[in-house]
Amino acid sequence: MKDMKMKVYEQKGFPNPARVRLALAEKGLLDQVEFVPVDVMAGEHRTPEFLAKNPSGLVPALELEDGTILSECSAITEYLDHLDGNAELTGADAKSRGYIHMVQRKIEDGLLDAVGNYFHFATDGLGPDIEQYQNKDFGERRRETALKTMAYINDLLEGQDYVAGNELTVADITAFAGFAFADFAGIETPTELTNVASWKARINARPSISALN
Repeated sequence: MKDMKMKVYEQKGFPNPARVRLALAEKGLLDQVEFVPVDVMAGEHRTPEFLAKNPSGLVPALELEDGTILSECSAITEYLDHLDGNAELTGADAKSRGYIHMVQRKIEDGLLDAVGNYFHFATDGLGPDIEQYQNKDFGERRRETALKTMAYINDLLEGQDYVAGNELTVADITAFAGFAFADFAGIETPTELTNVASWKARINARPSISALN
């Protein structure tokens, strides 16, 4: 693989940038990227300079060597996973790719995004300068969705090590970020979800977790 100079624009510690860090670590690409901090709390994601790179104003964004910008974690992970011709995270064949994408999307919407909706709409979130719209009823409904999705993930893990099979995939990365965000937002994982507890231990034992430090 050719020498690359990619840039990842991120707010370290946020859930979605963590997904890209984990994907980079799992693919052994951490030494091929430069992490560029974007201070979301200071509004740097809303500056003309950043919006020129990603008009949605969201982190992370991946800038390729030729200046191409990729945003959205699933798209970034898809790109990274195919760089070496060995698509371990997103599926090596049509059936596995379809299944992994399905599970990943259900978890992204039902857990990660649902927790985000609760955090931003039903709590003080990141504070009044950032949280310009509140809708507690909607946020609370999304909290319930997150809890239902946790149970769905527990069912997926019955008899297998990871959420889309016996190998780690992008769906696990999304789920890990979702559970971490839930912990931060005060949504506890129900203790009866024992498959999830075992899965969390497996994820936390992986060397790639050190990329989050």
